[in-house]
Amino acid sequence: MTTHVEDHGLLRFLTCGSVDDGKSTLIGRLLYDTKAILADTLNAIEKTSQKRGLGAVDLSLLTDGLQAEREQGITIDVAYRYFSTGTRKYIIADAPGHEQYTRNMVTAASTANLAIILIDARKGVLTQTRRHSKLASLVGIPHLVVAVNKMDLVDYSQEVFEQIREDYLRFAAKVGIEDVRFIPLSALNGDMIVERGESLSWYDGPTLLDILEATPGAHSEHAEAFRFPVQYVCRPQDSANPDLHDYRGFMGRVESGSIRVGDAVTVLPSGLTSTVKAIQIGGQDIAEAVTEQSVTLLLADEIDTSRGDMIVKSDEAPAAVKEIRANLCWLSETPLDRARTYLIRHTTRDAKAKLTGIAHRLDVNTLEHLPAEKLAMNDIAEVSFKLAQPIFADPYATNRASGAFIVIDESNNNTVGAGMIL
Repeated sequence: MTTHVEDHGLLRFLTCGSVDDGKSTLIGRLLYDTKAILADTLNAIEKTSQKRGLGAVDLSLLTDGLQAEREQGITIDVAYRYFSTGTRKYIIADAPGHEQYTRNMVTAASTANLAIILIDARKGVLTQTRRHSKLASLVGIPHLVVAVNKMDLVDYSQEVFEQIREDYLRFAAKVGIEDVRFIPLSALNGDMIVERGESLSWYDGPTLLDILEATPGAHSEHAEAFRFPVQYVCRPQDSANPDLHDYRGFMGRVESGSIRVGDAVTVLPSGLTSTVKAIQIGGQDIAEAVTEQSVTLLLADEIDTSRGDMIVKSDEAPAAVKEIRANLCWLSETPLDRARTYLIRHTTRDAKAKLTGIAHRLDVNTLEHLPAEKLAMNDIAEVSFKLAQPIFADPYATNRASGAFIVIDESNNNTVGAGMIL
């Protein structure tokens, strides 16, 4: 008799916090306790730990991939780690803690559905904690877990934990963070990560892994409109195969929502309507396509459609806009220049754009709104752009896929900014 194992899907989550509050150890512990480490990897980190004269295995070595990170004991680049339990697959993004690497953190956060914000129990809520929490809420991460780590260094004190919880909730209320959970743990000893351990008997909530297992996956919490940016038009024109002679399929990825054969659709920007005649994956017909599937759509009518167009359900079309207001994270060492024309890439559509205004810059440490004339690397600001061609956008708060864009420098094709439409 086969038992059915429930599949909770994929969860992408982010870990962030200050330098030395144990992010890398936490991820190492999670991988170690869920048996996600290969024997040769474990051997290598055991040897390195012995070389350094450490009594136990240093689990933080599992994530600090860059030589420079290991030498300095800091995280610079975003490290992605993959593991799975019996019921779920996970992608962990380990984001750098330093202000200098804000852009790296924003990049990592843009696809996460949960953020673990680590706090050192001895230090409490720091500037870094507030900054990372604000950035996580800014990029639309719906679930936050505040993990109070190093409880072993404060004798597993419930009072210390409760005080940090109160301090954090006061700050969260000010900046409008609502969905937040608190958990005391010791990454070094493994308390409350996968196993409950013996030392936190006063805490009766779930372990960290229990929270991760129960968190809803991306796109699953509220109904989303169907958005299908066309990536490629497939015209095989195979004279040997009469079935393919008139074949015209629109290939792309379902960024949100779902579509069934027979649904009425509109192609943007033309506004022409049709119905879905067939949906295919790898040449096989399917009845329905859902979020994050890459498929080919065939329409009942001949409509001039090309890369950069968007296919949507006729009753939930987004507005075509030529002016956007957005939160922008500037990624380039060259400052944002009001006089220049940039390229905005929104889904598969490119549009020339000019900056029309900077409403304010966010001081990521004090969370104050400051006046600004230009943006330097790692700055985050509320800005406005005017576009030469329309884009079909949703607010980022309702749809992260069609509410996001990147800014490209036309002179060198570098990505210089990442934006979230307001």
